[in-house]
Amino acid sequence: MSFKPWKQPLLVAIAMIAGTTAATAQNVQTAQRAIELGRFNEARAMLRPGSSPEAAFELGRLYQMRDMPDSAAFYFNRASGTSPFGKVAAGRALLAKGEVGPAEAQFDAAAKATKNKDAKVLTMIAQAYGESEVKDINKAQNYLNAAQTVIKKDDPALMVARGDVFLHSDQGGGEAMTSYDRAIAANPSYAQAYYKKGALSVRSRNFNAARESLNKAVELDPSYAPAYRELADMYYYAGQYDLALSSFQKYIGLAEKSSATDAQYASFLYLTKKYPEALAEVNKVLQSDPKNLTMNRLKPYLLYETGDYAGAATAMDTYLKVAPADKLIPEDYAYQAKIMSKTGRGPEAVALIKQIIAKDPSKGCDLQNDLAAIYANQKDYKGAANVYKYKLINCKGDLTDQFRLATALTGDKQYTRADSVYNIILTAKPTYAPGYLARAKVNSYIDPEAKQGLAKPYYEKYIELSKAEGADPAKFKEGVVEANGYLGVYNFQKGDKAAALGYFEQVLAMDPENKGAANNISILKAKPRATTTAKKTTTKTTVKKK
Repeated sequence: MSFKPWKQPLLVAIAMIAGTTAATAQNVQTAQRAIELGRFNEARAMLRPGSSPEAAFELGRLYQMRDMPDSAAFYFNRASGTSPFGKVAAGRALLAKGEVGPAEAQFDAAAKATKNKDAKVLTMIAQAYGESEVKDINKAQNYLNAAQTVIKKDDPALMVARGDVFLHSDQGGGEAMTSYDRAIAANPSYAQAYYKKGALSVRSRNFNAARESLNKAVELDPSYAPAYRELADMYYYAGQYDLALSSFQKYIGLAEKSSATDAQYASFLYLTKKYPEALAEVNKVLQSDPKNLTMNRLKPYLLYETGDYAGAATAMDTYLKVAPADKLIPEDYAYQAKIMSKTGRGPEAVALIKQIIAKDPSKGCDLQNDLAAIYANQKDYKGAANVYKYKLINCKGDLTDQFRLATALTGDKQYTRADSVYNIILTAKPTYAPGYLARAKVNSYIDPEAKQGLAKPYYEKYIELSKAEGADPAKFKEGVVEANGYLGVYNFQKGDKAAALGYFEQVLAMDPENKGAANNISILKAKPRATTTAKKTTTKTTVKKK
């Protein structure tokens, strides 16, 4: 699943502060640094004791990043006034509420009061747009250009603000990257610019560039926690879940301890399929924050993934009662349907998925895997196979979908058709070991007595791949035991007792508790008496026959 169940706060360039006392300025500057690193509780503690407009302004930014617009507007209004700085604060209060026109009037007044000559004020206005959700960047560009005219060079903070402005436009990724590069050129030690560049590279799935920039950010500033979070995202999108999780754990180690970071950790554990660990974290967060929407969402997901279907049904009912209708996402309905299918409500589950697709056909392809899983939960493998056929034709399905189709066909006992699909997969990926094991199994169903040895070449290839350089013996163990068991029986039936004995001994070497292999070895080593037949029902030795 590619969605992020939490909203990651935007980290931004440091704000330019109007004139104030040295002590207050130092305190605000330290708080700004904490905000940049995502240490929001720490920043809030620094800013609350002070009553200065500058402290209130930073609190406004902090709450805006936490997606709390009412609180953001409250503090921006406390910082507002008749000075240019105060007018910028008033504009940000309006912008936080989505009142773009009135906000622009305040920004224009602030710029006009300084005759467009104060680079700090102009940068603060540009930053206001960069930290908002406003897509129309024409106004912001005017302020950026005016600030650039005043400064007459590439200022790193201004360039980061410029990048953030373009980043929020529909077509501004290229200009945003150029801006971050200009910030780095102006100051090669500016960690924030490397972080921003790396985050943008993650967004565009340019993983090599992302890794280079983010590693540079933490090299320059080892405490730069957000860079580790972006590295975690990068590895997650690349399917490298172990590296993703270790990077996220580094982020957690550097980030402040709070229910918000715990919630992000729980979410990331879920995304990296660490379901029991994620459930423990979710329950921990809900103890201190029982109304946390994301955690209430994830709880039924995780109970389903850990096999507690009754608990998942109860948790899903609770979530659907507390979640606002506009906050529900397609994954919520998909899990609701899958939970139904596991609690005796299969037809309702199918109807729900089809209802979702009918309401929003654009979600049709996204929900095909869930629909197939619901059919499989009911052991309706024909229905599951039909879903994957549809997906391959209509949704640009890939080899993973081919594999799932073959699995469903096998479940429906369409063994010959399943074998044809496995042939397609292995032609495209000739070293895909799971494909050979699956194809061997389906051929053992076609040839249940192993008289033709249809599964033999595929089991032999699987054993060969298990010995390839870099192969993980632990991942191959069960399949290799199965393969050797089959080949032992096959060779015994062909009269090659020496070869059969060798295969059964391989089984016993890998699985000393395998009674079937031990019994077959005893038969083969026994003194000749009446005709005997090697047992085919070995534990983890031969393919289970249907």
